[in-house]
Amino acid sequence: MKHWLARAVFCLALPGAALADVADLDGAVDGHILPGFRALSQSTGALARTAQDHCAPEDAALRQAYGQAFDDWIKVSHLRFGPSEEEGRAFALAYWPDPRSKTPKALGQLMAEADPVAENAARYADVSIAARGFYALEYLLYDPEFSGDLPAPQAGYRCQLIQAVTADMAATAAVIWQGWDGDYAARLRAPGENDTYRTEAEAAQQLFTALSGGLEFTSAMRLGRPMGTFDRPRPQRAEARRSGRSLRHVVLSLEAMRELTGYLAAGAPDVAQGLDAAFAKALAEAEALDDPIFAEVATPQGRLHVEVLQQAVEEIRHSLAEDLGPRLGIAAGFNALDGD
Repeated sequence: MKHWLARAVFCLALPGAALADVADLDGAVDGHILPGFRALSQSTGALARTAQDHCAPEDAALRQAYGQAFDDWIKVSHLRFGPSEEEGRAFALAYWPDPRSKTPKALGQLMAEADPVAENAARYADVSIAARGFYALEYLLYDPEFSGDLPAPQAGYRCQLIQAVTADMAATAAVIWQGWDGDYAARLRAPGENDTYRTEAEAAQQLFTALSGGLEFTSAMRLGRPMGTFDRPRPQRAEARRSGRSLRHVVLSLEAMRELTGYLAAGAPDVAQGLDAAFAKALAEAEALDDPIFAEVATPQGRLHVEVLQQAVEEIRHSLAEDLGPRLGIAAGFNALDGD
């Protein structure tokens, strides 16, 4: 599966450009990255523990724990580098989009065969990546094909499967958190003292790329996929529509990236103010939508509302490239918005 960050802005350091104390790297690490991954590790752990005693798909405690953990993932989902990217961990937590419907196929095969891999949470890490993580669990909890009434043997296996998926998610999130807390955070805090980031500019550029890529993912995938084309809208492609979370993910991701932007532009108050206003505009458009799963994109008026939101997100990306990028010593060598 092609990594979505491959479509983000390719950032090139401008010759002789200096960071000029624009980015607050310590703040970004201690105020945004570490709290985010700590929360994800804690909430996925709580989800796994809940599933041990509450494994029925309709169980309120299980669904609540799932929702909290999913919230925490979305808040860090733009940070696709370092420990979250190593060994495909981000994909193990969040295999989406899934254009070939590999997730229901993989889950269906496991359930049809009552595959004993679900009996051992540690072994579950070896199954198809499509059968792991938040989106696989969404099928098990919310899709009628998997969450409906089943004969006792199949219902028992589904319980085991839910427990295995949640335990695998908790283990993956814990490894990501340990990587950040143990070493990787220090690399961003002290560039030049490690081989990963030789200068402050390189560290800032890593965060800028993550931010730009995250915004593009929200624009092109979270909003663009369900919109499809005017003649052929695709509301069934909306992210996490089964659990009613499609619009929620847009809001959570924008709020999280707004926070990171504040740290990256901390030393440039004029830029920070403009970007914050752009985020506020996009969030206002999102919060005005009364369409939690983008079902209304199938109508001209509903599509227009989502297009306006998408345009607001694109405006943030333009402002990042034009206003913040140069202050961080970054030139836009490629910009998907320009159609290059």
